Amino acid sequence: MDSNPILMNRRTMLRMAASAAPLLLASNPLGALGADAGPGGAAARVSHRSYRGKMLYITDGVGEMGREYFSVTVQADGTRTLRAQCEMDDDRLLRDVVLTVNARWEPIDAFVRLTIAGKTVGSSWFCFDGKQAECQGRTAADGRISRMLPMTGASEYFGTHALHGDAWVVGRLRDWKGEPDAFPLATFATSTLANGGSGPDLIPLSGGYSRIVDQGNKSITVPAGRFDTRHVRIIVPNVDDFDVWAGGEDCLPVKSTSRGLKQTYEMVHIEGDYR
Repeated sequence: MDSNPILMNRRTMLRMAASAAPLLLASNPLGALGADAGPGGAAARVSHRSYRGKMLYITDGVGEMGREYFSVTVQADGTRTLRAQCEMDDDRLLRDVVLTVNARWEPIDAFVRLTIAGKTVGSSWFCFDGKQAECQGRTAADGRISRMLPMTGASEYFGTHALHGDAWVVGRLRDWKGEPDAFPLATFATSTLANGGSGPDLIPLSGGYSRIVDQGNKSITVPAGRFDTRHVRIIVPNVDDFDVWAGGEDCLPVKSTSRGLKQTYEMVHIEGDYR
C-alpha cells in the first residue's frame, strides 16, 4: 500500500482516467482527434489536391546560387494557395511567400516576409477585393505601413518575386482575349528591385509598365523531367527581361531565365497531385 499521499493521489487519478476512457470513447469514437465522422463512420477528409517541388537558381558562369521550395494546394472551386521559401545565396536573401489566387488566377491575398543577411527587412499582408488593394505591414525602412489603394476591377497579377507565382501569369493569359503584348500584367508588386530585396510594400504599377511576348508552346526537359509548356517573355523596362516556361494545367514553374540577374531557374523536383 502506498504511504506517500502524493503518489496515492497521482495513482488514484490515473486509475480514474483509465476507467473513464471507455465512456469517453463511447461518446466520441474518434477520441481526442475530435474529427466529424463521415458516411459509414469514416473521418471526413479535407477536399483538395496538393503538390510540392523545388527549383534551383543557377547563375551564369558560377553555378547554384539559390533555390525555391514550393508547395501548392488547389481547392475544388479552383482557388489555389502557393507557399514558397526563396533563398538567394549571393544576396543572402530569404523570402517567405504565401499567395492565394482564385480560379481565374486573380490574386486574393498574400503574405510576404523578407530577411537579408539574417536581419528582417520587413513583413506585410496584402488583400485585393476588386475595389481596393490593401497592405498592412512593418518594414525596416518605413516602420509600420498601412496602404489602401483604389482598384477598378480584379488585379491581373501580384508580383511577390516567388518564381512559381511568375509562372501563374500564363494561367491569367488563358482568359485574355486580346494580343499577349496588350495584357495589363503589372498591377501591383512588393518591390521593383530585380531580386525583390526591398519592402515588402504595395507598389502600384501603371499600365504598360511591362509587356508579354508569347513564344508559343514548347516541350522542354529539366532535371524534374520532360514537360509540355507555354513559353512567354516578360519585358519590364529598367528592371528585368525574363522568360517563363509554365507547364500543364497548374502552370508549373518548369523553367525561367533572368537577363538582368544573369540567372536560369529550373525545376529539379516535383511530387504530388499536379496536372
